Order: sequence, then structure tokens, then C-alpha cells
Amino acid sequence: MKVFAGEVHCLLGDNGAGKSTLIKVLSGVHQPSEGEVQIEGKKAVLDSPRAALESGVATVFQDLAMLPLMSIKRNFFLGREPTRSLLGIRVLDEVTTTKIAREELKKIGIDVRDPDQPVGTLSGGERQCVAIARAVYFGAKVLILDEPTSALGVNQAAMVLKYVLQARAKGLGVVFITHNVHHAWAVGDTFTILNRGRSYGTFEREQTSREALLEMMAGGEALEELSVELSEMAHQDQVKAQFEAKKRSTPS
Repeated sequence: MKVFAGEVHCLLGDNGAGKSTLIKVLSGVHQPSEGEVQIEGKKAVLDSPRAALESGVATVFQDLAMLPLMSIKRNFFLGREPTRSLLGIRVLDEVTTTKIAREELKKIGIDVRDPDQPVGTLSGGERQCVAIARAVYFGAKVLILDEPTSALGVNQAAMVLKYVLQARAKGLGVVFITHNVHHAWAVGDTFTILNRGRSYGTFEREQTSREALLEMMAGGEALEELSVELSEMAHQDQVKAQFEAKKRSTPS
């Protein structure tokens, strides 16, 4: 699997296909049992999430790694807060954090009146965008998004997809993990299909179609078997209903 700058690479697969495991390898949570990770052509040992971040690989997981009761600006920095000296003691630079958080969020279309408000007051789509903006601000070269639209409504999902395209326009390589083919097709340039931990292959947008991706994801044979099984069940139900109707109409 190769990810290039200025490209949205969609990683597709049903539940249990191995998407999250692969992403944990790329983000330094797990070590690969086979193969290796290369960044800009050189082998990279991502033995921790911090090592991945320092190499320019930022991951936005489904749970977003955000603290709902903490302010938007504190969540934006979260462990990398700018500080200033006060009587020889390093303290949080409130002015700088407020200014940067407000400016960066405004770039993605979120105009917060108060960066000190709890991040839990934002919608799900807005929180996803905050997490993405945070990764971009801190210099990510590759942005990995783990199911960013899975629990969102239509409008919120559209907001996230719009920012995915903005990240691509800024020259980032974006890995977009999803089992929603419609969302992937809306933004994707390249598609890799996983099924039970194995790759079905990688396809350029010009080489495939949304319908073909859906069939490979679900497994064409499995869908055909399911269709036959459902047809048989419907036939049995129909026969049973006819028998019951005939039984009721027959005089005792």
C-alpha cells in the first residue's frame, strides 16, 4: 500500500477486514509481524505513537482522543501547549492558544465565539474537524482518518469530507478508512480493498467504479448466496401463508 502527497487513499473493508489493525501499525501502536513501513523511501521504525507523529504520521481515531469537558483550545494543543515564563515558572500562554485555535478553526469554517467553551458543545462533525485541523497544524505529512464519518448525519459528514479535500489541496497524503463506499467515492483518488486481513488490491479511480468497489468489499459470492437464501425464505413464507389461508377457508 502506497500513499502519495496530495492524494486521498481510501482503505475500504467491512467490519473485521483489518482496517483498524493496519492503521494501528502505521500510527505506532502495534509493530508489524511482517513487512516494513517506509516514509519518503526510507525504512521507518514507528515504535510508539509519538515516533509516528515525529515522522509526520498523524492519526485521528474514531474516539478523537478529546476530552469533552476541556476547552476547545486546550483540546487543540493537548500536551503541546505553548507556554510563557511568569516569575521563572512556565505557565500556559492563554493569549497565544486562544489566537491560534481561533485562526486555525476559522480556516476550516468553524467560527467559534469562545475557544474556552467545552469541546463537548460542538457537533460530531465539528469535533472531527478540530481533530483534523490539530493534526495539520502540527505538521502532519500523512493524515490517517479512522472512520471519520461513521456516526455522523449527512450535513456533518459533508463538513468532514470537505475538509478532507482541503487537506489534500494542502499537499498532505490522506488515508481515509471507511466501510461507506459512497463517502469514499466522493473524495477518493485511490482505493485499497481489505477482506479478512488480506488485500484485494489497489485501484486508481479511473480503473474502477463505485459498484465494483462495493462488490469487492462485501464479496460478490457472499452477496449472491445471501440473495438466493433470502429468495428461498420468501418462497417458503409464501407457501406457508397460502397453506394457512386454504386451511382457514376449508369448512370443518
